Order: sequence, then C-alpha cells, then structure tokens
Amino acid sequence: MMYFVTKLPKSSQGYDTIWVIVDRLTKSAIFVPIRETDPMEKLARMYLKEVVTRHGIHVSIICDRDPRQSERTIQTLEDMLRACAIDFGKGWVNHLPLVEFSYNNSYHASIKAAPFEALYVQETTEKIIQIKQRMQAARDRKKSYADLKRKPMDFQVGDKVMLKVSPWKGVVRFGKRGKLNPRYVGPFKVLEKCYADEPLAVPLDGLHFDDKLQFVEELVKIMDREVKCLRQSRVPIVKDRWNSRRGPEFT
Repeated sequence: MMYFVTKLPKSSQGYDTIWVIVDRLTKSAIFVPIRETDPMEKLARMYLKEVVTRHGIHVSIICDRDPRQSERTIQTLEDMLRACAIDFGKGWVNHLPLVEFSYNNSYHASIKAAPFEALYVQETTEKIIQIKQRMQAARDRKKSYADLKRKPMDFQVGDKVMLKVSPWKGVVRFGKRGKLNPRYVGPFKVLEKCYADEPLAVPLDGLHFDDKLQFVEELVKIMDREVKCLRQSRVPIVKDRWNSRRGPEFT
C-alpha cells in the first residue's frame, strides 16, 4: 500500500513530503523523503531503488484502499516525526531512517509481532533449509563429476596433453605471479610410453624427513638483519634462507 504524508516542515534539503510504502501482510514499511512537486519519473526511479532492489517486483499496488490501516500507520509516523521536530526542528529528514527502523522493530498487535520479525524470521528459516539442501545437491554433483575425472587415463604415443602447474612460493613463471599463474601449460606431444614396472630410485641426498616421513624444512643461514623503528617500539627483522623441497627459499 502507498500513501503520501504532505505539508511537512520543509527540510534543509527541500523535502516536504514522505512517501509511505507498507507491505499489507507483514506491515513492514519504507519511508522515503520526497518533494511534493517531484515528477512521476523521479518517483519511479526511487521506487526501483528503495523497493524493487530490496524486495523485488510487487504483485499489486494499492493506494488508500484500507483507510484504517493507513490512518494507523500515518498516525504512528506523524507521532514519531513530531517528536523529532520537537528535538531536531527541520532536521527530521536526517532521522527518518531511525524512525523507519523504530516502526519496523516495534510490536504490532494486528500481526502479534514486529514487522521485521514477520518479514524475515520465518522466511529466513525456510530459505536456509532450502539453501542447505541445494548446497548439498551441488556438492553431490561436484563429487560425481570429480569421480568421473579420477578414472585412470591411458595416453598413446602421439597424443597431446596439458601439464598441470603446481604453484611455487615466491617463484615467477610465464611472466605471472601468484593467482595469475597459468594452471596448465602445453600442449605437449607424447613421444613414448613409460611404465612404472621397475622400481624407481629417488635420490635422497640432502633431504631430511621426520619420523612420519614428512619433509623437514630447515634453516640454512641468516642472510640479513635489520630493526624497524615504530612510534613506540622497535621490531627486529631477520631474513632467513631455508632448505625447501623446491630449493632455496627465503622468509
């Protein structure tokens, strides 16, 4: 439902009217300051901004079909604005968002709840259930797609393949860094087939593993030291070189 509260004290921004938009089901309201002389084209743009972007397109719009409802809403609004006018004079526009919040957050006897509660709580609960169900369905679909891709693949001599690039910390490759690194490079042509029937020997010289056979990165050398002076403290900074499975790394 829509109505206009006119003939208000003109604010410093030139507003003298409030456009009142009320949802008939939840009694939630939107209060939009306007000028009584604003053209319909401007009101349409404001309607898109203030209403459609929040709640979508309304099924129907009714003006002054329920005078009792409009009288109650407007009387409450005018009482709140009167309090603002007493305390803030012509600055009522600056406090209109707080008036709207207070109205929507107050208990309404007709719906036995606050408009915010009626508008969001039940709808949010139902939507959360739907979202969880849809997210689970999406995860199941992704898993099924991933399982298909995990099937062993057999390449023939002459086939062309793409190679996946694993990101290395601090390494610039192909002219890009970090997230902009290409994920795959190629294509490369398969020249001959290789079978892992024979045991493959991996040189372990210079590598250190813990009791869980995990690679241990060790400090090799302290390369540089400096002290960063802040306003109330001094922070020592040390540049270290580490022995990494990918080669020398610095932190």
